[in-house]
Amino acid sequence: MRTATDRLEFAPPPTPGLMRSLGLAVLAHAVLLAALTLGVQWKREDVTLTAEAELWSAMPQQAAPKLEEPPDEPTPPAPAPEPVPPRPVPPPIPQVQPPAPPEVDIALEQEKARLKKLKEQKLAQEKIALEQRRQEKVRQDKLKQEQLRLDKLKQDKLLAEQKREQDKRTQDKRELEKRAQDKRDKDKAMALEKKKAEQEAQRKEEAAKALAEAKQVEAQRQANLQRMAGLAGATGAPGATGGAQQSSGPSASYAGRIRASIKPNIVFNDDITGNPVAEVEVRTSSDGTIISRKLTKPSGVDSWDDAVLKAIDKTGKLPKDVDGRVPSSLEIRFRPKD
Repeated sequence: MRTATDRLEFAPPPTPGLMRSLGLAVLAHAVLLAALTLGVQWKREDVTLTAEAELWSAMPQQAAPKLEEPPDEPTPPAPAPEPVPPRPVPPPIPQVQPPAPPEVDIALEQEKARLKKLKEQKLAQEKIALEQRRQEKVRQDKLKQEQLRLDKLKQDKLLAEQKREQDKRTQDKRELEKRAQDKRDKDKAMALEKKKAEQEAQRKEEAAKALAEAKQVEAQRQANLQRMAGLAGATGAPGATGGAQQSSGPSASYAGRIRASIKPNIVFNDDITGNPVAEVEVRTSSDGTIISRKLTKPSGVDSWDDAVLKAIDKTGKLPKDVDGRVPSSLEIRFRPKD
């Protein structure tokens, strides 16, 4: 709220000589009133004007006619001219002096002139006062417009601040709602993960339980098979754990016999660093004839790998195991320095 001090800050400065102007105005009105009263009293009195005139001739006189010459005729000898009497000169008309105006008229004219001058001064003062009032009104209007502009700016600023505050509250509310929703989503995801973990643990527990039961069943089945194999005349050692009647894999020395049959056919004279290993898968028929060979793990030395494959092709047939059989598939490793 604006205080009285703020309003007086924009007030116009006091007019200089205000008391003197008021005193002159009062004096002029008093003189004008006295003059009007005196003028009304003069008009009530009868004014008698006197004039004087002086006559120089009792009757008016007319001038003599102008002399006209007759037409040309044979002129007889002219008689002697007669003297012409002089024309009478009329007397000068005396100038009548206007009567001097009475002193009352002079005083009235002077009073009228003074009142006229006072009226002109009053009109000038009123004009000046009117101009001052107009300027004051213009200044007040400017001050009012400026105040309205300042009030509008203040109102706009207040509205802008309120809008910013409302936007901030709305944004904070949205942020809180978003955080609450994120927390709910996170809690929901954690509950789902926990449920999945519990289900997975239960599944693993059930699987472990089923596996234990299966192992127990398999152990029982193996025991039954071993018992049945023992009763049917199995060929295994007393400490053997297999369930078959006889062993079906190669013997421990069979791999060395195969390498010994293939190595003489390897032709390789390169000087290499280290002792790289080449693994080869060999498939054979029932009598030991090599059907196919494939390099499953290269040694890194192409010449050594080619020499091993060529040696296998050259061998053609593998020896039989101690039981008279040949495995259908073998993986054989070859090193150049073995």
